[in-house]
Amino acid sequence: MAAPRARSCSLAGLLPAQTSLEYALLDAVTQEEEQALVHQYLQKVDSWEQDLLVPEFPDGLQWLNTEKPISVYKDLCGKVVIFDFFTYCCINCIHLLPDLHALEHTYSDKDGLLIVGVHSAKFPNEKVLDNIKSAVLRYNITHPVVNDADASLWQELEISCWPTLVILGPRGNMLFSLIGEGHKDKLFLYISIALKYYKERGQIRDNKIGIKLYKDSLPPSPLLFPGKVTVDHISKRLVIADTGHHRILVVWKNGQIQYSIGGPNPGRKDGMFSESAFNSPQGVAIMNNTIYVADTENHLIRKIDLEAEMVSTVAGIGIQGTDKEGGAKGEQQPISSPWDVVFGTSGLEVQRDDILWIAMAGTHQIWALLLDCGRLPKKNELKKGTCLRFAGSGNEENRNNAYPHKAGFAQPSGLSLASEDPWNCLFVADSESSTVRTVSLKDGAVKHLVGGERDPMNLFAFGDVDGVGIDAKLQHPLGVTWDKKRNLLYVADSYNHKIKVVDPKTKNCTILAGTGDASNISSSFTESTFNEPGGLCIGENGQLLYVADTNNHQIKVMDLETKTISVLPVFTSENVVVDGPFLVEEQKTVPKLPKSAPAISLPPVAASPGQTLQFKLRLDLPSGAKLTEGVASCWFLTAEGHEWLLQGQTPSGEIESISNQPTISLQVPGDCLSPEAVISISVFLYYCSADSSACMMKGILFSQPLQITSAQHGCSAPVELKYVF
Repeated sequence: MAAPRARSCSLAGLLPAQTSLEYALLDAVTQEEEQALVHQYLQKVDSWEQDLLVPEFPDGLQWLNTEKPISVYKDLCGKVVIFDFFTYCCINCIHLLPDLHALEHTYSDKDGLLIVGVHSAKFPNEKVLDNIKSAVLRYNITHPVVNDADASLWQELEISCWPTLVILGPRGNMLFSLIGEGHKDKLFLYISIALKYYKERGQIRDNKIGIKLYKDSLPPSPLLFPGKVTVDHISKRLVIADTGHHRILVVWKNGQIQYSIGGPNPGRKDGMFSESAFNSPQGVAIMNNTIYVADTENHLIRKIDLEAEMVSTVAGIGIQGTDKEGGAKGEQQPISSPWDVVFGTSGLEVQRDDILWIAMAGTHQIWALLLDCGRLPKKNELKKGTCLRFAGSGNEENRNNAYPHKAGFAQPSGLSLASEDPWNCLFVADSESSTVRTVSLKDGAVKHLVGGERDPMNLFAFGDVDGVGIDAKLQHPLGVTWDKKRNLLYVADSYNHKIKVVDPKTKNCTILAGTGDASNISSSFTESTFNEPGGLCIGENGQLLYVADTNNHQIKVMDLETKTISVLPVFTSENVVVDGPFLVEEQKTVPKLPKSAPAISLPPVAASPGQTLQFKLRLDLPSGAKLTEGVASCWFLTAEGHEWLLQGQTPSGEIESISNQPTISLQVPGDCLSPEAVISISVFLYYCSADSSACMMKGILFSQPLQITSAQHGCSAPVELKYVF
């Protein structure tokens, strides 16, 4: 049906009637009174001479999780519909998703309810469909999502903030709006009464909407949206928050997994590693075989004891808190969306690592968890286990202040500590203000370092500009790490897809690596690309920078001395991992070569039917490097378009030793289907430096043209496949 003519299409038309309803609900005592008030409200709205109608979706919008674009007046008629206006960077939008998930578990489209996510971007990076796809996967959104990149629907309805819910009746008629988070009870009340009201009037249809989940089209991967990574400097291990798999990985620096804790599904459970569960964990910190985890969507801080192989909860109650002061013992203290954690020391005399600093993104603050008795700046002695606010008023703003409780943050998402003089501070990646800030460990004073602008209320001062202090521009940075060796700060400038470096003495901010393209190339610093890197850490005494390249599902290894980038191959002893996120399901499946892999075309070789050709691998590793133990380097033969060449051949094999590399044999078939063909030899080498401090995977492709004639050529010398990495 065509859209009827509307008397208005903005939320302002709902305001008088809904305001009266909400005042009346405040006076309601029983659930029955609330239900009766909503029923009366719907009768009133339904009796208006003209419906307050939403506009049709514009043509050409991009859709996710659907078989085809959805029409308000063709597909949604007969449904109670929720439009969720969101932007995927927004912590308040993330907080709303569990309410929507719960609603979807209660009512299906057959019951008459449908939710449509209307993605209206804040940052330019968020307008890109591939980035929205990643967010849909990351947050397990299973309802239809439309990319309203130009905010056309947002503007027509005069939406003013994220998140906003607009609830429609079965004629596309607007019924309610809810602004912000924290309205779960009211949302369920409105939906339940609306479904009942319109079902009694025969206006609800039980037809299904064609849902096609984007996540169902993806192959498995060893990492899924890894959010953060940290180094255990003592044991030469990395700890990875494998956020999309809801687990924590402890891996050796060659990439082999030592422990996998939690996952693959979200949950909340303490206990042995085999039974524990997390929900989208982010920040990780390790010390003395103990890992602390920001279990973000469980609103918890978890403790992992690697010796006892046990997981416990040390802060949070498992539901989102609104307390902006704190002060209770950790496991009794509600907290909200912790995003990063880092160890610190109470007092400045002795390095004790007795504080866990927390980037509390959900309340826009920096908190502290006392791991032992101690004191914070300007605080009395605090008991072990106390969890409380250290800096930030709780207002979402970019406000610097000498008094920590009067300062304002906007979704702080990354922390790093510089405890030595003259710094004595926490560095904070304050994502929604697109700034990096500092918090003094002496008095808690909050100061600006780079990015943003002077107006504390302007959270739209983002960009991609090298410069000093406020002249530098970032776009939603999520991670920081301090290089004590060089006195430099590295920043994951997430939505610019770059790694930047800041000199805190001069406040100069420049690009270190990344072209700005959201893609996946591992090469030199100037040629490599990232896709929304979310976390990073410094290792090997300042030689290597490990980056959680979130939307590429990888850990990248940046060598700060050679200025090159490689991929950490994450694997178990049973699995081979190729460059990129995807596991090789069978040994005979040819992996995909990295984009940076060199391709070498060899001179044509004359061959005759029945002749055996030999190819001798002669590959040289960098000085001192050795093949990675526990993961097989390998070779593969392919012949695209000439698969007949490989019938009866051995198409793959392992490379066990760099000093005794294999000779690959190929017998030309007696019946050749073409006088010309090309055989391709793909080689995958997994190797580590002599001290195993850095491990990487490299690939190379050799292409050998064949000219097949009936003339007999006898035995020929092996073709040497030479390359120096």
